[in-house]
Amino acid sequence: MAVGVFDLFSIGIGPSSSHTVGPMRAAAVFAEELKATGNLDRVASLRVDLYGSLAATGRGHGTMTAILLGLEGYHPELILPEEVEERLATIAETGILNLAGEVPLHYGESDMVLHPLTVLPRHTNGMTFTVSDAGGGTLHSATFFSVGGGFIIRDGEEDAAQKELDESKQELPLPFRTAAELLDHCAARGLSIGQVMLVNERASRTEAGIRDGLLHIYSVMEGCVDVSLKRTGLLPGGLKVRRRAPDWHERLLKEDKGHDPMYWQEWVNLIALAVNEENASGGRVVTAPTNGAAGIIPAVLYYALHFAPGMDQASQADRDDVVVKFLLTAAAVGVLYKEQASISGAEVGCQGEVGSASSMAAAGLAEVMGGTPAQVENAAEIAMEHNLGLTCDPIGGLVQIPCIERNAIAAAKAINAAKMALWGDGSHRVSLDEVIVTMRETGKDMSSKYKETAMGGLAVNVPEC
Repeated sequence: MAVGVFDLFSIGIGPSSSHTVGPMRAAAVFAEELKATGNLDRVASLRVDLYGSLAATGRGHGTMTAILLGLEGYHPELILPEEVEERLATIAETGILNLAGEVPLHYGESDMVLHPLTVLPRHTNGMTFTVSDAGGGTLHSATFFSVGGGFIIRDGEEDAAQKELDESKQELPLPFRTAAELLDHCAARGLSIGQVMLVNERASRTEAGIRDGLLHIYSVMEGCVDVSLKRTGLLPGGLKVRRRAPDWHERLLKEDKGHDPMYWQEWVNLIALAVNEENASGGRVVTAPTNGAAGIIPAVLYYALHFAPGMDQASQADRDDVVVKFLLTAAAVGVLYKEQASISGAEVGCQGEVGSASSMAAAGLAEVMGGTPAQVENAAEIAMEHNLGLTCDPIGGLVQIPCIERNAIAAAKAINAAKMALWGDGSHRVSLDEVIVTMRETGKDMSSKYKETAMGGLAVNVPEC
């Protein structure tokens, strides 16, 4: 199917969409396929092979545990954090995995084999699942790739998936792959960028369903912040990173009694940090468009709802309109990155995650602040242009340093990009399409050390303890 708003904004668990959410989905699909073959009760052993970035940083990203949950039949958009803790504790205590939720199977760490220096041809985030019978015969085997944002592709089906995508896009009323095509639709129909996205979404959902779904997505973002502000102490993983959001929130409540504009950046920083601290601890978040960049869009949307002109007098219905318009516009820009480049840090570095999210957020903010389609496209271009070359070098393979602060910085960049675009008339020398292509090519040229392997940059120059 064509990439839609609910593909780019999906509910899952932290800390990583490509290393946690995607592998869980792949494992769940494999378990469902196995069950459908009728051979589930014949399974005697399981082997999981992880390749490239999944193997290099999988432990810090929760890949192994996510796969176990997926093999038990859990899906990232449905499982709750408390269920995660309960099932993982039971598996660790008993050594028993409930394959597809039905068949008890002995599981040990040796059943998951890591190949950090082996990259499969399609993508660096590769994984193979194999189950065998008592005689060692293979009952079922499949290889998947987690390509960013929780999206997965099965090995050998890439061409078919691309064909299906192309066909489904042609069924859309206003298909687009580039920003130029998107702007052409806006000009021809007299629509905003968000309205073009809405027209396409209406091809598969009712307008009321789209609105309700997007408001639910934002409620999960808000819930993520609320939970994070109540959790103190250290983040898991051994880096001893202290949660800052609760203390910052307490201080802000004392210093800022009514969302004084002078405190806008402190609030934006707070929201971004709160979301990504929750993500780092395996909490429930919205991929936006990835988990590693999950705090940017909620933070900029918070700015739109609390600090944009006129919002202090807005009704709840007006505020809901802002949320829907913002997310539709951001998603339209997200489609461009999925179509022309990548949102996978393991493929193009953090420019594909934080950079894409910053660009999407800038577009969303520019639109809800009254920008023309040209100004919205300019805002997205400015934000990405100043995230080009951003590397992914997580210390200890954890989505903590520099990831958490990076979300706050990128949120501020998005706000500034939107403001700069709105002070112009929409004309600019570098197009969004040119920046997206540049991001893709920069990612190809980037050393693998700086693409979510924890083998370069801060990951090797900063001691873990």
